[in-house]
Amino acid sequence: MESLFITFEGPEGAGKTTIINMVTEEFHKIGLNFISTREPGGIRIAENIRNIILDPENTEMDIRTEALLYAAARRQHLAEKVLPALEEGRIVLCDRFIDSSLAYQGVGRGIGIDEIYQINEFAINGLMPHLTIYFDLDPKIGLQRVHQADEREINRLDLEELDFHLKVQSGYYEIIKREPNRFKVIDASRSIEEVYEATLQAVLEKIGH
Repeated sequence: MESLFITFEGPEGAGKTTIINMVTEEFHKIGLNFISTREPGGIRIAENIRNIILDPENTEMDIRTEALLYAAARRQHLAEKVLPALEEGRIVLCDRFIDSSLAYQGVGRGIGIDEIYQINEFAINGLMPHLTIYFDLDPKIGLQRVHQADEREINRLDLEELDFHLKVQSGYYEIIKREPNRFKVIDASRSIEEVYEATLQAVLEKIGH
């Protein structure tokens, strides 16, 4: 089986991480050669950067600094974990990638999609996902889920106003419109079981399993 890079995107509270964990369990059961990771993070240096970016106390962080930190974490994560796995012929499942930066910093922060892509072009060196699953959910519902979840840590982005998250959603829609063949959009307002089944089907179809 050839290597594949599959990413998962969506607004806060869409259940993305839960679904990825369920897909990971199924992959273990059927014996696929894969790794599961996340952004920002996945390795020590990138996790340290993640802590800086998402710390609720870092309210003075400049929006361009934020964008550059995401790109720096992304590069280290790619170099240390993702690229070696792909070179070994493995499937890589990644919770967020460049599309998060394009939507959150490009549109949410108002820097611009093309400007954020230029920053990240140096970091990714041409690597783009073979498939991106986008969990579509009304940001208002997503934020309600976030603040009602006992086990979820509230980060700096969760504290943004609804207007910011609506902009992020519009950013995702613009990216999907630009690259419709890369994306599979899944309605995340449905039950966890329904979202999981739709996600697993899309991923296995891409793998050819």
